[in-house]
Amino acid sequence: MSIFDTEIDTSGLNCPLPLLKTKKALVTMQVGERLRVIATDRAAFIDIPVYCEISVHQLIDSSEMDDKLIFIIEKGEI
Repeated sequence: MSIFDTEIDTSGLNCPLPLLKTKKALVTMQVGERLRVIATDRAAFIDIPVYCEISVHQLIDSSEMDDKLIFIIEKGEI
């Protein structure tokens, strides 16, 4: 069993595209589902956690592996 329901890979995309694609993916998901975001843009390390802080979504985990940033976000209730 994976710890996420949906995955998007924004590798190679620059700010603000990783965040915009994250927002778009979350819109299509159900409350409580988890989204895994893969990004290479260093700005995502700031943008995505800040977005989660000001939105209803919860950042479950963030890590870095092989020069890729990985985020797990749980969709919150709007």
